[in-house]
Amino acid sequence: MTPEDPLGQGALERHRAELRLLARLHLSPRLRGKVDPSDVVQQTLLQAHQNRQQFRGGTEAECGAWLRRILANVLADALRRFGFARRDVALEQSLEAALQESSVRLGGLLRTEPSSPSQGAVRREELLRLAGALDRLPEDQRQVIEMHHLQGLNVPAVAEHLARTPASVAGLLRRGLKQLRELLREEDSHDA
Repeated sequence: MTPEDPLGQGALERHRAELRLLARLHLSPRLRGKVDPSDVVQQTLLQAHQNRQQFRGGTEAECGAWLRRILANVLADALRRFGFARRDVALEQSLEAALQESSVRLGGLLRTEPSSPSQGAVRREELLRLAGALDRLPEDQRQVIEMHHLQGLNVPAVAEHLARTPASVAGLLRRGLKQLRELLREEDSHDA
């Protein structure tokens, strides 16, 4: 991706893991048995590709925000398609805000703030790597990390939601974070 063309070769594909993570987090419980998050992401990327001439941004961050807006629309369309909601601008705006908040929480896992454009680009790259690494975790570990760190639920709330004990959720969280760090280190050693 070049600064001149944030939608250059492979740019949309680079966001797939982050979009899949956000789709999993925000797919309505009523739709989980009917719609797969990967299908939602595929539809999002297809719409982005078809409407790439409408993108008015110039940075990777603006591309990510544009893709999150499209994802919010695709999720709202899925709700309507299965009869759970009528056309509702407020629903789309609330989905977009929730997606943005989850994206910010994802960035919070990195615990660094960019202070320059180049550091911002590096941070964005790290976010995409983190989303990809989360995808590679075992389902139960990924789920507790997403619920705790990205949805902001405390351990007892995660335990209640998953019908597990708080101790088992804490263990999954500990093991998941450890494995997540190992996956990221492994990627770093492959890149070196």
